[in-house]
Amino acid sequence: MTTHHQHYINGAFVAHQGDKWIEVTNPATEALLSRVPEGTAEEAGRAIAAAEAAQPMWEALPAVERGLWLHKLAAAIRQREAELTSTIVAEGGKTQGLAQTEVLFTADYLDYMAEWARRYEGEIINSDRPGENIFVFKKAIGVTTGILPWNFPFFLIARKAAPALITGNTIVIKPSELTPNNAAIFAEIVHQIGLPKGVINFVYGYGPEVGQELAANPKVGLVSLTGSVNAGIATMAAAARNVTKVSLELGGKAPAIVMDDADLALAVKAIVSSRVINTGQVCNCAERVYVQEGIYDRFMSALTAAFREITYGDPAERAAIDMGPLITAAALARVEAKVAKAVEQGGKIELGGKRVGEKGHFFEPTIISNVRQDMEIMREEIFGPVLPVMTFKTLDEAIALANDCEYGLTSSIYTQNINTAMLALRQLKFGETYINRENFEAMQGFHAGWRKSGIGGADGRHGLEEYLQTHVAYLQFQ
Repeated sequence: MTTHHQHYINGAFVAHQGDKWIEVTNPATEALLSRVPEGTAEEAGRAIAAAEAAQPMWEALPAVERGLWLHKLAAAIRQREAELTSTIVAEGGKTQGLAQTEVLFTADYLDYMAEWARRYEGEIINSDRPGENIFVFKKAIGVTTGILPWNFPFFLIARKAAPALITGNTIVIKPSELTPNNAAIFAEIVHQIGLPKGVINFVYGYGPEVGQELAANPKVGLVSLTGSVNAGIATMAAAARNVTKVSLELGGKAPAIVMDDADLALAVKAIVSSRVINTGQVCNCAERVYVQEGIYDRFMSALTAAFREITYGDPAERAAIDMGPLITAAALARVEAKVAKAVEQGGKIELGGKRVGEKGHFFEPTIISNVRQDMEIMREEIFGPVLPVMTFKTLDEAIALANDCEYGLTSSIYTQNINTAMLALRQLKFGETYINRENFEAMQGFHAGWRKSGIGGADGRHGLEEYLQTHVAYLQFQ
């Protein structure tokens, strides 16, 4: 029997009020896994009201007590590691190793954010007046909402909820309609540990209905979305009605620059890792490669050999593989269309270039050469295991090509010259730059994009402060 999940609102699993359901399928087998409610704006509003009612009590708790609840969540997640891993593999097509990493990283992230309870702080500022102190208090925003993507669906719950809760906010989460089953388990864990009702709420549904309510409702103080540029624009427009704060992580088109003095083996390994992680469906994936002319032939030979070794298939059936399927048939069709367009515009397929089989959404690891900067494959996000490669002459040219993009999330450079690395750091217009390593951020860093890649950011102290607002007090005491 197919599982029918329920919303989690105000500490209870509640029946869906409508008659429409969303079917969740396995992208490797196309089998039906579950059904979740096609939530309504009214249901989202009820969850927001529950979060609003719970927030004063939650904020009144000492931060260290709120942190203890996050530790309890982390411990309970670790107890269900195997179940969560298999759930993420089934609904997202993620490899077993990456799914397990996501589960454990989520637990670690909750523990990490819990430890900020005694660390975030305000300020006392010198006054121009005698007998006066100026205090800057850091306070909770109130009700926050999180709109999640499907590519790291479990971790993104923690990335949005953990900093919200430790700082005294409450939250309503909308999981992706493509990967909601892991969120249902998270809700079960929240219920199991007895987290006060209304502090975390889950409402399923589509962005134009539930997502819009989470952004437009006047009771919401902050809406955080991870998703496409179009979803970000729609969220900003909805939030603008109430001048609600937004935090957005959107698309990326990460350049990887390979200088002629690079450690070639290291560069190839890191770029391959940064391209095929989650079948290329990660915003900070290496999306385009610029190779200095003098090493192009050697680089392409090594890259092609490495791509030939990439293994793929149904991750539930094969544990030791590098990638699984694309998330949907529509995603597969988009990647096919982008590759066809690249060939039409003059690109040459060095390896791969087509879908695999008739069941599941699989696409071959693909390398495209003979590309130009003006081609769509070099300018639009691919979100699949396809890597276009072109050459450059000088560092200045490479940086200009890298910056010639509407996105600005991540970037990377491979060189053994510290001066080259520092020049690149000074001039690259991206929120993150990786030097001689793969594209993968740390929880204590700050994951934030420039330009159309987003507003605000997540992780570390700076990510925590997204969920705080300032209250300045002037105290004249004589």
